[in-house]
Amino acid sequence: MKFLFRRFVTIVVVLWAAATLSFFAIHLMPGDPATQMLVRAGASPQAIAERRAQIGWDLPLTEQYLRFMDQLARLDLGESWIEGRPVSQMLAEAALPTLELALAAMLVAIFVGVGLGTLAASLRGTWIESASMIAALLGISTPVAWSGLLALIIFSVALGWLPPTGSDSARSLVLPASVLGLASAGSIARLTRAGLLDVLTEPYITVARSKGLTSWIVLMRHVWPVALPPVLAMIALQFGFLLGGAAVTEAVFARQGLGRLVVEAVLSQDLPVVQGIVLLSAAVYSLVNLAADALHWQLDPRVRE
Repeated sequence: MKFLFRRFVTIVVVLWAAATLSFFAIHLMPGDPATQMLVRAGASPQAIAERRAQIGWDLPLTEQYLRFMDQLARLDLGESWIEGRPVSQMLAEAALPTLELALAAMLVAIFVGVGLGTLAASLRGTWIESASMIAALLGISTPVAWSGLLALIIFSVALGWLPPTGSDSARSLVLPASVLGLASAGSIARLTRAGLLDVLTEPYITVARSKGLTSWIVLMRHVWPVALPPVLAMIALQFGFLLGGAAVTEAVFARQGLGRLVVEAVLSQDLPVVQGIVLLSAAVYSLVNLAADALHWQLDPRVRE
């Protein structure tokens, strides 16, 4: 309970910092939302001034910030300045496709990353280890936008195996999830290999092998329980990367989601929507890390001590 309480306090601080940074970042952008929304429509200066007063942009910055934090304390994200809809409703509509993409990409990253890392550690010193690490390095260094376009050209345009765009079927999820997942698999593979190699050199592994245990039993019973916690922490970190990389992936594959929503909100300076997405991303990222830390605490006695 003490562990969970400390982590909960940390999450609250992270959410406050994310909300504060997003608030001041929007205010540092040139211009203001009222001008952005009305000047192109030929609105008069009086109409622009009325709109500034309506959204509270004419108030001192300190007063705007205090009103914003009071609103958040009441779990009210406000309404979109552009569409006039509740931000919570807009986030609920856009979050499901992004969460679907992030979870599918996470499964790809775990399967490929852990598989490559385990293969490289088990066959150390062979060409398979070198090929696995080269593949991991390519995954880390290749931009998601470039690999996404390449995947579209090969598997949608040239071969016609998968649909290039959309989010209405499982087949349309294969390409974006694979592209986004492979970008995270490299980091997981490298850490998995390093962790397994550290454990494989321990004396108790030699003793286990001397007892006649097969390599598979040694790996699953004696190696993985020790090497797993750092890999779990990396997976939690990569989940945050997947949420951020979803914006580029959704743009390449023309998918609806939080990524496209935040880009449109930033361009139009729709402050409530931007802050709502930032807070939602920070909350999901913090909860995933909390789950990883709790599992690490359960698996590793040294953490509990």
